[in-house]
Amino acid sequence: MARPLRILTWHVHGNYLYYLTQVPHEWYLVTDDARSAHHAGRSGALPWGDNVHDAPVREIPEMAFDAVLFQSKDAWAEEQHHLLTPAQRRLPRIYLEHDPPQAHPTDTRHWMDDPDVLLVHVTPFNALMWDSGPVTTRVIEHGVRLIRDARYSGELERGIVVVNNLDRRGRRLGADVYAHAAQQVPLSLIGMGSERSGGLGEVSQLELPAFIARHRFFFNPIRYTSLGLAIVEAMMVGLPVVGLATTELASVLRNGDNGIVDTRIECLLDAMRRLLADPAEARRLGEAGRRTALERFGIERFVGDWLSALHEVTR
Repeated sequence: MARPLRILTWHVHGNYLYYLTQVPHEWYLVTDDARSAHHAGRSGALPWGDNVHDAPVREIPEMAFDAVLFQSKDAWAEEQHHLLTPAQRRLPRIYLEHDPPQAHPTDTRHWMDDPDVLLVHVTPFNALMWDSGPVTTRVIEHGVRLIRDARYSGELERGIVVVNNLDRRGRRLGADVYAHAAQQVPLSLIGMGSERSGGLGEVSQLELPAFIARHRFFFNPIRYTSLGLAIVEAMMVGLPVVGLATTELASVLRNGDNGIVDTRIECLLDAMRRLLADPAEARRLGEAGRRTALERFGIERFVGDWLSALHEVTR
C-alpha cells in the first residue's frame, strides 16, 4: 500500500478543514506564533486527528511535502513566494475555491491561472459563475460528518440562523433579510459577532449540533455565497431548512418536499409561520432534508472525491 501523502495547506474554514482531514493523508497546517488568520494550525475545539500537524512557518522550507493545497488568494499570490522554496513551489498543487466571484457574478476571471494546477470548486454553482480560464477544474461538493451526533427535536418554537459577523457583511449575506424576518417571526441568531445584531453570540463547534436541533427550523437569509456548511450540517441533524432560492441551495432543496426555498421573502415568512404551527410538518420536511444530505453530502463520497483528485495531481 502506498504511503499517505504529506499535504501542506492553510486553516481557512475550520469545519471544512476538519472534514477535509478525514481524507487519510497527512495534513500540515501553516502556523505562526501569533496564530493569526489562516495560520492558526490545530486550533479551536475541533477534534483534530493524529494525521493533522502544525507546520511552523520558520520550519516549512526544511520540511518535505508531496503536494500543496492553496485556499486563498493571499496564499497563492503572495505567501507562497516567501514561504515556500522554489522546489516546494514546483510540487503538485491544488487551488481550492470556497466562494463564488464577488467582484462581478459572471465576468470575473479567477486569479489562479496556472494550467499546471488543479482548480477545485466546492459547488457546481461556483464552477458555473467563475471564469476559470485555461486551468483544469473539478467540482468536489461538501461532505459532512457531524462532530457530535444530534437529532432534531424542534421543541423550541423559534427558527435558528447561523451567520458570522452578519452586521459587517451586509446585503450579500442578508443582514436586511434577517432583520426584516426577525420582526415577523421568532428567530435566534448565532455566530461570531452576532451579539451586535441582537443575537446570542458564538456557539462552540462541539455544542452546535445539539443547540440547533432544538429549534423548529433553520433559516438561511443569505443572498449570494457558496452553499454554507451550516445548512448541510442542519440538514444532517434533521432541521427543516427555509432559505432563499439562490446559488446552489436552489439545486439542493425541492420546495415543499425536502425544504422550503423561494425568492419571495413574504412566502418564506408564511412557510416559517406554518412550521411553527405544525411540528409534524416541520419534522417531515426535516427528515426528507436529512435523507438528501446523507445521499448528496455524505463524508464517504467526499473522501473518495478528494482521494481521486489528489491521486490525479500526484501520480
